[in-house]
Amino acid sequence: MNPIQAARAAGQQIWLDNLSRALINSGELARFIELGVAGVTTNPAIFHKAIAEGHDYRPALDALDASLGAEARYERLVVEDVQRACDVIRPVFEASQGDAGYVSLEVSPALADDEAGTVAAARRLRAAVARDNLLVKIPATAAGVGAIETLTGEGVSINVTLMFSLAHVEAVAGAYQRGLEKLAAAGGDVTRVRSVASVFLSRWDSLIDKQLDEIGTPEALALRGKAGVALARQAYQRYLARFHGEGFAPLAAQGARPQSMLWASTGTKNPAYPDLMYVEPLIGPETVNTLPDATLAAFIDHGNVTGNTVAQDADAAAAHLAALAGLGLDLDALGERLQQDGLAQFATAFGKLLELTA
Repeated sequence: MNPIQAARAAGQQIWLDNLSRALINSGELARFIELGVAGVTTNPAIFHKAIAEGHDYRPALDALDASLGAEARYERLVVEDVQRACDVIRPVFEASQGDAGYVSLEVSPALADDEAGTVAAARRLRAAVARDNLLVKIPATAAGVGAIETLTGEGVSINVTLMFSLAHVEAVAGAYQRGLEKLAAAGGDVTRVRSVASVFLSRWDSLIDKQLDEIGTPEALALRGKAGVALARQAYQRYLARFHGEGFAPLAAQGARPQSMLWASTGTKNPAYPDLMYVEPLIGPETVNTLPDATLAAFIDHGNVTGNTVAQDADAAAAHLAALAGLGLDLDALGERLQQDGLAQFATAFGKLLELTA
């Protein structure tokens, strides 16, 4: 049993945070799936890298109608990639009865504060891909949260992205539950809806460590490198309380699935830290971890799965976040800052993408 399969036995799905035409054409994606990879996530930065560095897209770009705008040309390219990836991983979707085997495609970052635009884009992308193992990716902005509730109420499966705080976790979970309640009230099939809520981790430690370094006291310096894991473990406790509590029980009785916590931004940015610091401590039931290529390779090579680690030391995780707050760090405000930074990065990548496809 390789580490990916061992994580699955412990209840966690390992997904690949990458997609390109070359990955599909070479058979590498299929090989990852054979090893146990159970999903694929994408974002504008991933597609920019794929199109900018790959040779597989030039013929397809040249064949597109020149009258199409840059964004329409981009969507034609990536919709084909996502469709093919959905088909490659379809056996996982079927074998898991819709619990795994998904590919994520993100709405335009320009819509982050446009609820109606996000809803319209999600509907359009879902129709264009036309695969029931697609997750439409929507950021956890205020507008995004409203869109998530509306779309979940229509039976759309969603990957919520750019979550950086427990406030984001609560807002997104509430929107998902309210959406399912609307779907159920309208006579819809709640069993066909799948959702994951992506909490970004390494960016937390990059920001928090800098703030702790500036404070500079021994107490502050001792807290470095632990915020991401502490946040994830507390988010998991919130997940358990909501989706295994009385409030969700009526939906669960109808076959509705909980909204799984997904650990994102799991490549270690500080070379002084272990390469699997956002993987090995965060394995547990009903969770997903999406890994970039290098982190996935490291996990396959020397990953150590010891069971349900994400539920361990919950009190210590809460105490760690409280200690950060005690030093004057406003974690919700920092979460908003990180979300805005993430949106800006995706918007920049998306702008560069459109330059490539114009």
